[in-house]
Amino acid sequence: MPLGGYMGKILRVNLTEQKLRDETLPEEVLRKWIGGRGLGVYLMLKEVDPKVDPLSPENKIILLTGPLTGTAAPESGRWCSVTKAPLTNTIHDSQSGGRWGPELKFAGYDAVIIEGASEKPVYLWIHDGKAELRDARHLWGKDTHATTDMILEELGDKNIKVLCIGPAGENLVKIACLINDKGRAAGRGGHGAVFGSKKLKAVAVRGTMRPPIADETRFREAVRANTDKIKKSPVTGESLPKYGTAVLVNIINKHGIFPTRNFQTGVHPTADKYSGETIAETVLTKRVACWGCIIACGRYTRVPVKGPFIGEGDGPEYETVWAFGAQTGTDDLAAICKANYLCNELGLDTISMGHVIGTLMELYEKGKIPAEKLRGLEPNWGNGAAVVELTWRTAYRSGIGDELAEGAKVLAEKYGAPELAIVVRGQELPAYDPRGVQAHGLGYATSNRGGCHLRAYMIAPEVLGVPELVDRFTTKGKAELVKTFQDGFAVVDSLVLCKFNTFATWVEDWVDLLGGATGWNITLEELNKIGERIWNAERVFNILSFGDGRKYDILPKRLLEEPMPEGPAKGYTVKLEEMLDEYYSIRGWIDGRPTRAKLEELDLKELADRLEAEGLLPS
Repeated sequence: MPLGGYMGKILRVNLTEQKLRDETLPEEVLRKWIGGRGLGVYLMLKEVDPKVDPLSPENKIILLTGPLTGTAAPESGRWCSVTKAPLTNTIHDSQSGGRWGPELKFAGYDAVIIEGASEKPVYLWIHDGKAELRDARHLWGKDTHATTDMILEELGDKNIKVLCIGPAGENLVKIACLINDKGRAAGRGGHGAVFGSKKLKAVAVRGTMRPPIADETRFREAVRANTDKIKKSPVTGESLPKYGTAVLVNIINKHGIFPTRNFQTGVHPTADKYSGETIAETVLTKRVACWGCIIACGRYTRVPVKGPFIGEGDGPEYETVWAFGAQTGTDDLAAICKANYLCNELGLDTISMGHVIGTLMELYEKGKIPAEKLRGLEPNWGNGAAVVELTWRTAYRSGIGDELAEGAKVLAEKYGAPELAIVVRGQELPAYDPRGVQAHGLGYATSNRGGCHLRAYMIAPEVLGVPELVDRFTTKGKAELVKTFQDGFAVVDSLVLCKFNTFATWVEDWVDLLGGATGWNITLEELNKIGERIWNAERVFNILSFGDGRKYDILPKRLLEEPMPEGPAKGYTVKLEEMLDEYYSIRGWIDGRPTRAKLEELDLKELADRLEAEGLLPS
């Protein structure tokens, strides 16, 4: 029986030589790594020196789908980008929805490996098993919306899907993202800057093929079972469709873990002014669904034609309204929306953008920023106009924006206050203060990607009660819970499915989806092992890159030493040390590094050999 789920080809694009060729991958590689995030780390370890400069031609960026992308599996309209990230120097995947991912697959490819660097701007055009590089000099300098429209007009097909960078990526801003379908983002880590360093402006795709399904009956039954669970879940069946991701604003704020004014507190008194409920009543024009989605959590909004912040577009999402809202002390929904629209158009990660503005505001509050750096701007808490202006300045590296473009860590260090950088491995933390959610704090600290809520979304069990509610203030049992979520999320990111599936389904529910699509007689044990393999392989890449280990599995001092000053989490800090040794023990690691025994158990002997050869294998 032919292998189902995959198109059977990957495209290799050498930008230095301007050459393209089709390749295949052995089935044993796909079964070991699946696709998406897992296949990405495998290819990066195989082809890229982990010590490489992320913005050099020697780095690669890989655009990947999974075996379920573009199939009837619920929430399968996604893709991911994997590279060594310029913001963090870590192995880094960034996931996105919309319609671009399935269209890449319909065009005949499971993945695209991009290597080298072009001398002049180019874009990649992929259509029904064919690919070519085209001149993009006329697109350089254009925002993502203009770029998309110009490519559609040039190629003469309104059904083409476009992934591109904006000015932020061109200017090598380290928080620049990849934008597809004008409003969906592979957001974190600076993937847009990697595109910019390679002079790759866009990837346009169009296809009419469909992925084969090996066992239609098994697959159809699995689709039905998973779909039923998603529809019945109060999160995916009710809350997210009704109010989008910003439904979390009031929930997280009421729990006292809504980071406010650069994590100085966990309560923003006026947060309801930009909550999901308020968005629905004021600026929402329609719900938006990614390809094949039954949840439709996306929002399309329009700021009324009055005041200085006119605009419209996709979003804002929960993390975005937090970043431009509570993080900067702002409650002006129009300003928040405008900053969000600018990020979509200029190609900026909204989480890092809002976060780094909040870092600047605290530095300014403490008298650390010279007035001449600001050109008359006063970045006070709650200044929505400053939030919008600083977003522009960052994309173009103008004035103080040139420093914001390097991220919060570099900014805080430059002005003599490194303790104000609320980051892990150089990546800005998102919209949950871990002092009131202990497992979430452990998840932040141990994230291979850098500060991230999507390596292990512990808000699910600690706040939302999914799969069951646990005591968010205790450390007991949290190490095991974090590992389970981390490994499971590595699987969902490799299939590639939307993480919102995990509010209703888990690894055991995906066994028949994967088995039915591919024809593999895969077991739950094997799928769990794949998730653990991916997590360990990512940690090995980081160790080879910068020596990752215990000293990097840490949180900012504010979260460890400054008790929450108010609200339901008042008096709490993250008790990281109470959880870390247990976490290492459960993982089979020593001080944050996998042992040979663990790596060989996961069929990663070659990675153990590499660590040993460089004196980095723990004993």
